[in-house]
Amino acid sequence: MQQQFEVENIKCGGCVNSINTALLKIAGVTAVEIDKDNDTVLVTGAVKRERITDKLNELGYPEKGGNTLMRKAKSYVNCAIGRMTAHHDK
Repeated sequence: MQQQFEVENIKCGGCVNSINTALLKIAGVTAVEIDKDNDTVLVTGAVKRERITDKLNELGYPEKGGNTLMRKAKSYVNCAIGRMTAHHDK
């Protein structure tokens, strides 16, 4: 099953890396595709939509229209972590 999410705050590859890493840790998720140019996240697997949106909110990447100052701040932190992790993995 595939589910698509239109999200806020995806700024760069660091954001993509953080989202991808976190969502793949959720039981039932088998694949994650992120299009940062269109701010979409496509999740494949047998998992409830609410579980994915909860994780995206926690990371600071809420669905369109659900942004808050706190979520925006969290996205900057996760973006930085994603950048460090991406460089470290190379």
